[in-house]
Amino acid sequence: MTNGILLALIAYASYSFNDAVVKSLGGQFTVFEIGFFSTLFAGFFLLFTRLNGERWRDFWRTKRPWAVQARAWAGIASGVLSVYAFTTIPLAEAYALIFLAPLCVTILSTLILKEKVGPWRWLAVVAGFAGVMLVVRPDFREMHLGHLAAFGVAFLAAASIILMRSLAAGEKRTTMLGVLIGYGLFFNGIGAAATSFTLPDARQLTWLVLSGAFTSCGQLLQLMAVKYAPANRIAPTHYSQIVWAVILGALFFQEYPDFLSLVGLAIVGGSGLLTMVREEARLGTVRWNPFSRTRL
Repeated sequence: MTNGILLALIAYASYSFNDAVVKSLGGQFTVFEIGFFSTLFAGFFLLFTRLNGERWRDFWRTKRPWAVQARAWAGIASGVLSVYAFTTIPLAEAYALIFLAPLCVTILSTLILKEKVGPWRWLAVVAGFAGVMLVVRPDFREMHLGHLAAFGVAFLAAASIILMRSLAAGEKRTTMLGVLIGYGLFFNGIGAAATSFTLPDARQLTWLVLSGAFTSCGQLLQLMAVKYAPANRIAPTHYSQIVWAVILGALFFQEYPDFLSLVGLAIVGGSGLLTMVREEARLGTVRWNPFSRTRL
């Protein structure tokens, strides 16, 4: 099980490095162009990560096409909003808002799936929002559209997870990823062509390739991790990204969270972990944490 947890930690570190690369490209390209090239290269590397018994050429064969497409569009919108958030606000603030996703799942579960939610999970929701307020502090700091975009990522990620609950048993991983990649290239390609397309130079192209490589590496390592450890033991490693947000923000972008922000980040992480523990105690598993990222 130790190997699985270590692989998951490396996977989420890889995702965090991808987010840092995306942030570094802000101002050099439009949101759509970053999304297009990141999806293109991630899709290329993901071709080598298919599961046994699945074929990429059959990705379009779906049992529930509308649900699969809805999940893909949620992932596309989440990807566009995440690029905007990472390129306009500090990493730690973006992660604090995005990590509200498990708490949004709790809320959506009651509204859509009609699940019964106990007081401990509602306490986690309240604590999570309180932690975000400590990080963002809207009364003392200037709010940007990037903050709203990051919250949109959390909400769309929650919607994707709700859809994945019903799709996981019947749809192939190649179908879920293939549709997401196809729509992502189409939508971001049109957006890039309609706004301002800039041909990347060799240095910029290298960073875009690294962005795709980090994403696909995270996907592959997550698949390997679940072979060595159950999902409910891997799920807490997701919150290691909060640590990476602080480290990468300080090292490369001169973003230094103050004490209250660090406390808020700890509360956000703790509330998410509490949600996970209550899910495990009630269901015997962690259902809100998918095996793969909901966005590319």
